[in-house]
Amino acid sequence: MLTRLISHDLPRSKLLAALLLGLLLALAFAPFVFPGVKALNVAAKVLVFVVLVASFDLLLGYTGIVSFAHTMFFGIGAYGIAIATTRLGPTWEALAVGLGASLLLSLLLALAVGLFSLRVRAIFFAMITLAVASAFQTLASQLSELTGGEDGLTFKVPELLSPSFEWAEEPFMGVSLDGRLICYYLLFVLAVTLLLALLRIVNSPFGRVLQAIRENEFRAEAIGYRVVVYRTVSSILSALFACLAGAMLALWLRYNGPDTSLSFELMLDVLLIVVIGGMGTIYGAAVGSALFLVAQSYLQDLLRWGSEASAAWPWLSALLSPDRWLLWLGLLFVLSVYYFPTGVVGRLRAARENQQAAGH
Repeated sequence: MLTRLISHDLPRSKLLAALLLGLLLALAFAPFVFPGVKALNVAAKVLVFVVLVASFDLLLGYTGIVSFAHTMFFGIGAYGIAIATTRLGPTWEALAVGLGASLLLSLLLALAVGLFSLRVRAIFFAMITLAVASAFQTLASQLSELTGGEDGLTFKVPELLSPSFEWAEEPFMGVSLDGRLICYYLLFVLAVTLLLALLRIVNSPFGRVLQAIRENEFRAEAIGYRVVVYRTVSSILSALFACLAGAMLALWLRYNGPDTSLSFELMLDVLLIVVIGGMGTIYGAAVGSALFLVAQSYLQDLLRWGSEASAAWPWLSALLSPDRWLLWLGLLFVLSVYYFPTGVVGRLRAARENQQAAGH
């Protein structure tokens, strides 16, 4: 049953299986195991990024397409929820309208970009997507009457998902049983469901063709596959999943602005997470998102503690200053790429295969 659920794409490494199980349990019980607003925000962000990064991995890792417009679809999903609830009120109908409209817009834009650009060479396609993403971010900033401009939109969600809604008076294990908790578990169910859907896609005959195109598109074309069609469908699917991730983020934050969902820095984070987790694995999206976001969120706290502990050595204390957290994050990334060139998942799977080969 479990094998069928994960589309027969087993972790193929006991350590990786344990890591994924531990991550699943940590996210499932995060509100109770890791108390505090910051910890819950980090866990919710991990759930959102798992979907966003996995959708980008479908594009980059499985199809071999380098696109810088991926966060544009992420922003469309977030803006769809924000604009609909701002205009129509905090209702489930407004959420449905916003999500439906953003999915439709994402589909049309992905189709347009795919048909116009996927026939060109990889580097030119990457540049075209970068230009489109930049133009969309500028448009979102300037259409202030619709999008709130640089200030963004703060909105309300249905009462069931609101922190003010309490469905039990007494806390459970020190955690308030309110709408915020319901919203978190809604994100959890959505993230797991969408990740399983992506696993099904990449392990289907369609997914096998995408991998063949990634390895050698000319050979795939010679065999008889319409490469442009497959790449366009892959772009559309990737965009739709990114759009859903954006809607998840907006639901959680109850706010959206250009810097929240459309910034180029966000696109760079997604690229880093794909590389850290492992391209062409889907599982790498989960592992990489957790590692990157936890490091990003708690590295400053760790450096602050180290700086205070090493106060006797001024040079070391200055080096460990929380203000230098980006330096240390960059160093950690360089080390991870050096020691895990195929990503964490790729390295663990390769180690398992080497053990099996040595055993035989």
